[in-house]
Amino acid sequence: MSVLLQVQASSAAMTTRRRATAGLLATAGALLAGCSQNSPYLSSTAPPQSTQAPPGATIGAGQVNAALILPLSAAGNAGVAGQAMRNAAEMAVGEFNSPNIQILVKDDGGTAEAARLGAQQALDEGAEIILGPLFAQSVSFVGQLAQARNVPVIAFSTDANVASRGVYLLSFLPESDVERIVQYAVSSGKHSFAALIPDNPYGTVVEAAFKQAVARRNAQAVALDRYPHDKAGMAVPVRNVAQAAVRADALFIPDGGDAVPDVVQTLVGAGVNTKRLQFLGTGLWDDPRIYGTAALDGGWYAAPDGAGYRNFAARYRARYKQDPVRTATLAYDAVALIAALVKTQGPARFSSEVLTNPSGFSGIDGLFRFRADGTNERGLAVMRVAASGGQIISPAPRSFGPAASGI
Repeated sequence: MSVLLQVQASSAAMTTRRRATAGLLATAGALLAGCSQNSPYLSSTAPPQSTQAPPGATIGAGQVNAALILPLSAAGNAGVAGQAMRNAAEMAVGEFNSPNIQILVKDDGGTAEAARLGAQQALDEGAEIILGPLFAQSVSFVGQLAQARNVPVIAFSTDANVASRGVYLLSFLPESDVERIVQYAVSSGKHSFAALIPDNPYGTVVEAAFKQAVARRNAQAVALDRYPHDKAGMAVPVRNVAQAAVRADALFIPDGGDAVPDVVQTLVGAGVNTKRLQFLGTGLWDDPRIYGTAALDGGWYAAPDGAGYRNFAARYRARYKQDPVRTATLAYDAVALIAALVKTQGPARFSSEVLTNPSGFSGIDGLFRFRADGTNERGLAVMRVAASGGQIISPAPRSFGPAASGI
């Protein structure tokens, strides 16, 4: 995996900026020829609130208006995420070559009603597209309002239930992680799966996606159980799966670093030979606590190639003197995408045909495309757990061609 260096000189910065937007511009240009607040990505270790002045009401001075609805004044991690995403949007405008857009920034405070009011204001001010909100209930309110005005929404919720025609999600959907890791595992000779899944809303989504992905590939799920986030409470479900795991060649544990090490320790205590089973996970495994768990060494998980994010984070730190939250790239990519579409697509720039082009777009976190139902598909890499961090064992696809059809 290549590591991108932090930009320090103006000439190098310009090169980095071109790279950051080139994929979006190139793909958008090609179209001419072819024409919940429970998000696991809201970091629990988010950076402190910035001491900078309150943000302005607009970003950029172009002729095409777009709204950006974020929980800027919300308490806790939500407000931190909102500010970081606003910063990333500002960064995207600054790094794009003369974008003809103006971003109307609206603060929803983390509430659905304020998001609806912000969307109403933005629509009355001529917004042609809405970016955000972050949370599922707010997306529902904004989507209803925007659909009545035939204005598309690119939102950041991880809840696929709020996606619909014209309301597109640019988030990291857990379904994509599951599909990619199961596809890779089966292609690598794993056909019998066991699963230990957290008993929470994320686990509910992942369980459904896991069952579907396994069935689609004529593989077998020999055991599945849900566990609470409590070491004592997880003992029984772990023991149940441990007994059946002798018939499995892979064990799927889609949870984060605060739980997976405990699950694995309980498995070892139940007599499971962790060297025989191939451990599988989702993007939540991109966590130092996972890398520091010796029994997980060699485990596989699906996630975006981290090189793009590291490059972005270095530029963000240079500009704002603090680390971004992980969701900041979503705002950057959304703004860069609409700037590219304005530059290349003329009056059809935000039509459903353009936004759902099957070739997709390339952003900070790699390849993505919107489906007609509002969900998205991402080109993810498969990583192997190592003490030094995640190591790529199957690169993210470069296109959504036949080679990527299984992702």
